[in-house]
Amino acid sequence: MIYLFRWLSKLPLWLLHDLGWVLGWLSFLLSPTYRRKFMENIAQARYRFGAVRGAIGGAGRMVSELPRLWLGAPVHCEWDNDACVDTAYDVGRGVIFLTPHLGCFEISAQALAARYGNRYGPLTVLYRPARQAWLAQLMLGARDRPGLKTAPTNLAGVRQMMRALRNGHAVGLLPDQVPPDGMGGWSPFFGRDAYTMTLSARLAQQTGATVLLLWGERRSWGRGFRLHFRELAQPLSSDLDTALCQVNQAMESLIRECPSQYLWGYARYKHPKGEP
Repeated sequence: MIYLFRWLSKLPLWLLHDLGWVLGWLSFLLSPTYRRKFMENIAQARYRFGAVRGAIGGAGRMVSELPRLWLGAPVHCEWDNDACVDTAYDVGRGVIFLTPHLGCFEISAQALAARYGNRYGPLTVLYRPARQAWLAQLMLGARDRPGLKTAPTNLAGVRQMMRALRNGHAVGLLPDQVPPDGMGGWSPFFGRDAYTMTLSARLAQQTGATVLLLWGERRSWGRGFRLHFRELAQPLSSDLDTALCQVNQAMESLIRECPSQYLWGYARYKHPKGEP
């Protein structure tokens, strides 16, 4: 499989995205479970199918672009509202980048690391290792690049991210990812309670780091990506439950900017392992 990834990494991005579009629609048509989850989630967010059907092909593109992003030549990347990033770094208390499963979150980490790593230190991103040994090895090698570090989803990873922020560095998380049991709390997401990680709020509360919102727009015809940065409407509350609501509302606002690139098939409302 690694050799296949290396071969795919040499293909142009537009072709990989075309292949991904086919993969996404095949998954949607052939998997009743995935299709049902997709339809339930868009109904919960009050979207009609026609408004978000582009997300079906987008889910496949998220997979098909990985060989190029991990092993291939650099891709074109544009920046939107990046002045707030420079301001946040200059404060010196660290930066917490939050992004939902929207667009291409892989390119977001790479671009930040390449642009700011030398000047402000590495970006540490939280990740869950793949179950397949070959894929876990490939992911680790692809993400082990200058200006970028990874932290596992356990206590050691939390400590690693805390140290990074206290050193004035940046961390990146996907707060709409269902955390392990004991590492989250229930909070509304598109009007329904979802088990939400407390890590992003706790990191901000304990370090005073600046929280920024980020998502990587996948541009059409393989023209690369555009990073969109947003500031929080208000600083996160010192009350954890309130802060979780703020985080989920912020993720909703990003998703509504481009619902056709959100991963609607993700089981956002599942119970964590260990809960009934």
